[in-house]
Amino acid sequence: MTGFGDSWKRDWTLHAERRREDQRHMDTIRRSLLRQPSSSSCSIYHRHSVGGAEGNEVGGIELKLDQPESEEELEAEPKGDITALVLRQPLHHRKTVIYLCLSTLIFTTAFLLGYVAFRGSCHYCGVEGEMVPAEDKPGTDHDNLVGGMYLGELRDMLKKYLQDEKIESTVRRVSRTTHPSGSSEGTTLAAEILETFKDLHMDHTWTDSHYATLQFPSRIQRNSLWMVDLQGEVLEEIPLEDPDSYCAYSATGTATGGMVYVNYGRQQDFDWLQSAGVSVVGCVVVMRVGGGVSYAEKVLLAQKAGAGGALIYPDPADIPQDPRRLGLNSYTAISEHVHLGSGDPFTPGFPSFNHTQFPPTQSSGLPVIPAQPISANVASKLLSQLTGPVCPRGWQGRLPYVRCVLGRGFTSADGRRIRMGVYNTMTPVLLNNIFSSLEGRIEPDQYIIMGAQRDAWGPGAVKAGVGTAILLELARTFSNMVQNGFYPRRSLLFVSWDAGDFGNVGATEWLEGYLSMLHLKAVAYFSLDQAVMGDDNLSAYTSPLLLDLIESAIKQVEHPKHTGQTIYSQAEKEGAAGRCGIKPLYLNSGAYSFTAFGGVPAMELRFNEDSRPYPFVNTPLDTSGRLQEVLGGRLGVVGRSLGELVGLMVLRLAHDHILPLRITTYSHTALQFSAQLNKHSAELQARGLSPQWVFSARGDYSRAAETLQEAILNSDVQDETMTRIYNTRMMRVEYYFLSQYVSVVETPFRHVLHGRGEHTLSALTEHLSLLTSDPRRFNEALFRRQLALFTWTLQGAANALSGDIWNIDNVF
Repeated sequence: MTGFGDSWKRDWTLHAERRREDQRHMDTIRRSLLRQPSSSSCSIYHRHSVGGAEGNEVGGIELKLDQPESEEELEAEPKGDITALVLRQPLHHRKTVIYLCLSTLIFTTAFLLGYVAFRGSCHYCGVEGEMVPAEDKPGTDHDNLVGGMYLGELRDMLKKYLQDEKIESTVRRVSRTTHPSGSSEGTTLAAEILETFKDLHMDHTWTDSHYATLQFPSRIQRNSLWMVDLQGEVLEEIPLEDPDSYCAYSATGTATGGMVYVNYGRQQDFDWLQSAGVSVVGCVVVMRVGGGVSYAEKVLLAQKAGAGGALIYPDPADIPQDPRRLGLNSYTAISEHVHLGSGDPFTPGFPSFNHTQFPPTQSSGLPVIPAQPISANVASKLLSQLTGPVCPRGWQGRLPYVRCVLGRGFTSADGRRIRMGVYNTMTPVLLNNIFSSLEGRIEPDQYIIMGAQRDAWGPGAVKAGVGTAILLELARTFSNMVQNGFYPRRSLLFVSWDAGDFGNVGATEWLEGYLSMLHLKAVAYFSLDQAVMGDDNLSAYTSPLLLDLIESAIKQVEHPKHTGQTIYSQAEKEGAAGRCGIKPLYLNSGAYSFTAFGGVPAMELRFNEDSRPYPFVNTPLDTSGRLQEVLGGRLGVVGRSLGELVGLMVLRLAHDHILPLRITTYSHTALQFSAQLNKHSAELQARGLSPQWVFSARGDYSRAAETLQEAILNSDVQDETMTRIYNTRMMRVEYYFLSQYVSVVETPFRHVLHGRGEHTLSALTEHLSLLTSDPRRFNEALFRRQLALFTWTLQGAANALSGDIWNIDNVF
């Protein structure tokens, strides 16, 4: 063992000496190369040395520094060190050295190129190129990199650029005067918005024009009310204290008869009157604003009940009417259109382009009886003269000096009746929708759309100002983000709509013009109409497909009234986190047509007051000053919160590889209906009807939705082809629920879940309930048709969602 150790020590000593000698040679070479190229050169020679045991000779190549011995030799030698190195070595080693030098050069070049490329593409490097620490696990933000920026950075950028002050100033500018469609004020405002979009350096800005027929009050003859005797002679004219108020698209002419109070004019109200033996046939009915139904629905139900005319007033029980507490004046009426639909009612189902040859047709949603809004004062004068049965509990309003009775007659013994005259006129108007866009970098043909109505009958601070202000602020913010490194995956569209007060005419005409392609390109639509009417709670009227987006956004945005609390945490604190203001789309919503008519997922957001509604919408009192009073001067803060909510949702849709759409929600809706059918299975089978097909279609849709969701979870999001296929199938879900079995002209809202008509699930459910509530009214033939239309629409949605036809199971 000792001999072995001594030998090992000697070998190690010799090895160390050789390493020190080699190091000295390398130091000499290094110093030489740092001098002038002409002062020295290098040569290669063979060196034999002893290493290890005695007698072991190891051959090697050693670099030796040669100094030129004379000026002649210096001049004769090549000038470059590398050239000298090659020429001085023996011939049989020159090729080896050449290859060695070339290999080193190639390796160095490749390394530098790779380093530069790596720095530019590293998904886990910071701004200066440093790596993310190993303990910082890549989460959502690390996985979602767009244009060199993570989603978290984009959220911070959005919050940084959104400004309160610009929202306030824009609301003041938009609501400085009335600006209805077709007016000079409306045209001026449209031009200002167009120039604002151009100044933001957007990718594209343009105007989309339509010719539509709108209705306005007559300049020659004002709408009027009279009391007349049995012969029709005028006994008294009842002045309309707000003569400029009117119901757009009302039937024109006069209606004369008795008067009946019908509460809110809902279906249940007319049903109660019928059960109580109170007829409204030929009468002028008086209805309260509100009750969850629009003016158009009230007038249509009155028309179906046989009424000859309709008067609609704001009751103090529903609309605050104390001006000292920011209430409506008692002499102010509230205007609203009465077309049960959207768009130009004289071109239903197709666009009002100026080159279109219009057929002689009109919307079935136009009323055939006259309608007129009246003030609380006028309503009080009329209702105080009524006689008849006492109103049922819950119908009593708060009009002063009014004892709630139903009518038909008046207290006077002269047999007086009421006559109403409506003389509105139809006018062709050129509409201008103003568009601006930021083009997507990867999927530019997919659009995320934000829009707001621009026109208003009055100043329109809430009706038009708030939405326009938030729209322009979001456009400015996203434009700044793009200029500072944000590259949206999909395109962003910002739209200022015309003729919104007439039933979203501008938006609907655009939808009708591009209906054949929008379901392939429109990812989602966000309506900003009437976005701020308070600051207490948030309401989201939405397509169920967007639920994940809003539920995520409200957990990230601070409540405008409660500092330090998110909107979600404040709702949770109040015990309302479970519902958190999520509501279905409604007819007069700016988002409704996009889903019910166009098959595009849509949402409308709104901040409201808890205790009392904002009373000034659709009146001359809807000014920025009153809105600021309601909000305590915090309009900019609340508007910014709403803008941030929409901005965060748009960011997700513009950023994520896979669209965050919840396609399984409709499975639950279909399941609920299946449960209702199951309750009535005995009655249905007795009539030869089987719900089996509905159950099968529901099962197919549920399986298709779950299969697609699972495939998405297991997919590679970097596979652009597959993500495109998945996204397209999800984008079309709403379109799949547009019934293909009804006419778009006769039934424009074809969506079986959100639409209107006998083909819808709500109509089918209502008809089904007659089996127990009123079997005599149950129409078996109609029910068979309704059930078939819904079943095949649901089955078609399941088939389309399944993808390829070999994945479809159509066996019942």
